[in-house]
Order: sequence, then C-alpha cells, then structure tokens
Amino acid sequence: MGKLQTIILALVSGIFGALIVGEFQQNDTDKEENFVAPSQQKNQVSQVSYSTIIPNENFVEASRKSTGSVVFIQTLSEVEYRTGGWMDWFFEPRSSQRVGSGSGVVFSDDGYIVTNNHVIKDADEITVIAGKRSYQADLVGRDPSSDLAVIKINSTDLAAIEKGDSEQVKVGEWVLAVGNPFNLTSTVTAGIVSAKGRNINILRDKFPIESFIQTDAAINPGNSGGALVNADGKLIGINTAILSRTGSYAGYGFAIPVNIVKKVFNDLVKYGELQKGFTGAEFIDIDSELAERIGVEDLDGVIVAEVKEGSAADKAGLKKRDVLRKVNDKQISSKATLEELIAKSYPGDKLSILVQRDNEMLDRELILTNREGTTNIITRDIYYAEDLNASFESVSKVERDLLGIKSGVKVVDYKANGFFANLGIPKGFIITQINNKAINKPAELEKILEDIRGRFDVIGIDEKGRKVYYPFRR
Repeated sequence: MGKLQTIILALVSGIFGALIVGEFQQNDTDKEENFVAPSQQKNQVSQVSYSTIIPNENFVEASRKSTGSVVFIQTLSEVEYRTGGWMDWFFEPRSSQRVGSGSGVVFSDDGYIVTNNHVIKDADEITVIAGKRSYQADLVGRDPSSDLAVIKINSTDLAAIEKGDSEQVKVGEWVLAVGNPFNLTSTVTAGIVSAKGRNINILRDKFPIESFIQTDAAINPGNSGGALVNADGKLIGINTAILSRTGSYAGYGFAIPVNIVKKVFNDLVKYGELQKGFTGAEFIDIDSELAERIGVEDLDGVIVAEVKEGSAADKAGLKKRDVLRKVNDKQISSKATLEELIAKSYPGDKLSILVQRDNEMLDRELILTNREGTTNIITRDIYYAEDLNASFESVSKVERDLLGIKSGVKVVDYKANGFFANLGIPKGFIITQINNKAINKPAELEKILEDIRGRFDVIGIDEKGRKVYYPFRR
C-alpha cells in the first residue's frame, strides 16, 4: 500500500473514531443528567461553567495570613430526655452527651475568640484546638440576635486576625472561606462576593440582625464561626449559614459583616451584653405592589409599618406609611441596609433621617433607645435561685411590648439536678403566671415555687411566641 493511501486511511479512521467517542460521551452525559432533579439542573450548569474561570488572584499569602487565626471548636453538652408525661414522676430522666463542632476566629491577642452563637449554645464544655494544642474555653457572652458569641482561652500564643472594612466590600471581588468543614481543619475555599445586605430570615431571635454577605465560596457544616477574608487576608465576615436543600454546600453561603462583628465583640467583652439601639418602629421593604398602593415611584427605602406609642420613632414624628429614604445622608435601599446601620449604633445615638410623606420630604432626628426605652447602658442582671438551682431574668420592656404581656420572668439556665429541672420547662421560656398570679420579678418566682404545695399551674410564652400551659403537682 502506498504512503498516500496509508495517510488517507489513517485520517478517515481518526475522524470516524472521534465521531464514535463523541457519540458515547453524549450518551453518558444524557444518562448522568437523568439522575439530576429538574430543580438542580440549572445550578449544576452554572457551577460547571464557573469552574472553568481561572482567577488572576493568588490566594497563597491570604491563606497563610488567615489560617493561623482560625481555630477548631468542639463542644460537649449534657442532654436529658423526658417523656413529658406521668412517667417523669416515677423514673429519672435519661441523659446522654452530645458532641458538636464548628470554627472560631481569634479576635485579639489576649485569647478572645469570636464564633457563632449556635456553635456554643447549650455547651457545658468548650474546647478550642489550634494546631496540635487544645485549650479549655470560657464563655464571655453571646448574642442570639446576631448569632455571635465570644469565648476566651488562657493563652496569648495565637495571633489575632487582621480586620477589614465590610462597607468597602464589593460584589464580584474574590474572597476566601476559612474553617473546619466536616472536621477537616484549616480548610480554605475560594469564591466571589455574590451579594450584600441579604436578609434570609434564619435567625429565630425576636429582634434579629440580618444583613449578610453572600458568597459562593464553598461553606459546609463545620465552617460556622469561621472567617471570610478578602484577597489581602483581612477578615470581612464570620461565616454563619448555607442555603441548601441537603444540608451541604449548594452554591450559597452567608457571613455576618465584620463591622457588625466588631460592635458585638466590643459590647460582649465590655458589658456582657449587646448594647442594641431600638427605634420602636416596624419597617418593611418596598415592592411594586406596595409602591402603587401608597403612591410612590422610587422602590428604594423602607415603609414604616407600625410605630409604638412613646417610642423613639414616635417622638421623632414618624407615622405609619411614611417612607424612610436616608439615614445620616446614606441611602437606604432595603430593610437589611437599615438593620445593619442600626446594628452598629448605640442607644442615645442621634440619627438624621429623611422621610417621604405623600409628596413631601421631611427631615427628622431620631434618638435610639435601649430595650428598656432609655438611653442608658444595659447590663444583664441574672438572678440565681439557689434552692431551685436555676437562673432567671426579668423581661425587657421592648420584649414585653412585642409579646403583648405586662410582666414575666425568663428562664435563663438550670442545672440537671434540682426542683426546677424536674419541671421540664425549657430555657428561654417566659413565666407570666403561676396559679393565675402575675410574676413580675425573679425573686418573686423563687418564693412562690419554694412555698407552693399540691397542684399548681404555670402559664407563659415559649420562644416561638405561643402561650403555653404547664400543670404540675408538688
């Protein structure tokens, strides 16, 4: 066979082989897509196309600077199991130990660490692991409204992370998520800032602070409390949540902006409680339907939905259906933007606000108050009832107004042994009445429970705002 014939035969064979391989590859792809739910196909395509992007950034230095300041947190909790019925009177409750884990960020060189409240909530023991060393940690304070907590270890060996400015973060810039997903310590993933000022309604507090940085850097269980850093290795957020149907990474992660974290950290360390400012008004985002109903064209800003009588908003002259456009000359684009601004403020701070009422623009001054309606510094007053082996606190005015109650005492904590623990009333429950007698102060609750005999009824409000009734006998 001549050389020309050989070349032609090889060329034809190659083209034919490529067509066959291409056909088989197409068939294999079709088979794989048959196993993907329709709701997942769009996300899968976007992730595949995204993976072909090669960033110009080099993350080696940012990783080196940040990983040493992110620690692994392990928690141990004692959990009691009760039937909730008559058997609890005859049998001791079963108990077991629950182990949890998450991440934390070294915030100062003297051993203070920031993490998520949900990482250390209800923990009886908190262990911090950094490299090959482990430390026992003490709880300094926690704030459910922002899902942040501060713990402290007795060490000055760990370097504090360098902080950035979350207000300067831009949508589209590259970021790194540093944490311990699935107990894989010191894991770094990269992505971009997908959005800012996200409110996803995940915090179950009565006064939540939600204005998240959204990122597509892979965040999984165990990343909670870890760092979101920029390309310079500076902290811009604390990773807190993922949006997923499976519980694992699905392209959406959310971090608390570092400017909010700084405020919460300083308050918890200095006062033991967040010094949160309240307006006394409820705000809602503007959509096209609401805009048409109240006769406005600009969809930026928030609508005043309710104003509490005698509140800061009431004294500032705000009214229902007003549209809040600016605060301190800053444009308010959404409720999340407003919440982030207020979250960085203190009771007593004066806010210059621009309000649209009908076709008129009004300048007003609003002075933020604390949860008791004053401008004083609030310190948490925990009352420990020794005979009950339990801790209680009075309910703030803001919370009483929200729940529509005149009095109440909140259950803060209780030990496994003791009379109160045997009642099975959960932490966070607000006791408003016992045998139809209003409960106003923790000391009053302690005396009633110590003296009571026979059958008695406990009435109150659970953490979901529902009225609950507990019958007991002593």
